[in-house]
Amino acid sequence: MRDHPEADSLIATAHALAEAARAATLRHFRSAALSVQDKGQGGFDPVTVADREAEAAMRAVLAERRPRDGILGEEMDDVAGETGLTWVLDPIDGTRGFMSGTPTWGVLIAVSDAQGPLYGVIDQPHIGERFEGGLGRTELTGPGGARALCTRPPRPLDRAILFSTYPEVGSPAESAAFAALSDRVQLTRYGLDCYAYALVALGQVDLVVEAGLHPYDIHAPIAVIQAAGGIVTDWRGGPAHGGGRVIAAANPEVHAAALDILSAAAG
Repeated sequence: MRDHPEADSLIATAHALAEAARAATLRHFRSAALSVQDKGQGGFDPVTVADREAEAAMRAVLAERRPRDGILGEEMDDVAGETGLTWVLDPIDGTRGFMSGTPTWGVLIAVSDAQGPLYGVIDQPHIGERFEGGLGRTELTGPGGARALCTRPPRPLDRAILFSTYPEVGSPAESAAFAALSDRVQLTRYGLDCYAYALVALGQVDLVVEAGLHPYDIHAPIAVIQAAGGIVTDWRGGPAHGGGRVIAAANPEVHAAALDILSAAAG
């Protein structure tokens, strides 16, 4: 777990960002008047007024509290920083879930340097749960109080729980690799978006495997899962903060078992 001399400021800023995004998203969640548009970037790629308002609200917080840091967000232009730190923001991870009224979307916030994420937050405004990890913090806070995050201990692959957002994982070759892994685990489930990664950190799920991710999809989950004792890499065992093919695992043993199957099947 890496440290930073401004850890307290960074953590406080991340929580301020999460609070701003909570207010912006909850104004629109389950509203009959919710405005949804299709970005038209291949298939149905929705964006809502809540996505845009939440990112704008977070950027306003950064402009006030940390104006010299960079910003990488899903909905607005990148901002080059001067400090070597970049805030990586996904105002609503799981817009399809948000527009459907399901409580499995979330707000992703990370602060990263050139090596990857230092600290991350997975926030679920409707449920009121906030998962954080990095810079000495590993905690879930919510309606049930606060508890430390800790991933599951090793277990055989045939007892593992695997999640992915969609049954069709990336390209045909990537989908075939995922199917080969799915055939070996005890249970495969779909559709939780970022909340599946939070469940890895909470010790409920063994694996999340996806492809075609953007950096803003994965920086916060990397920080939270690694702080809780898990591991997140690409399908060859390398760094995952650039996005693409990602495997998040509860421990090195289940990661290695899954990686053997994915790397062999995907090529």
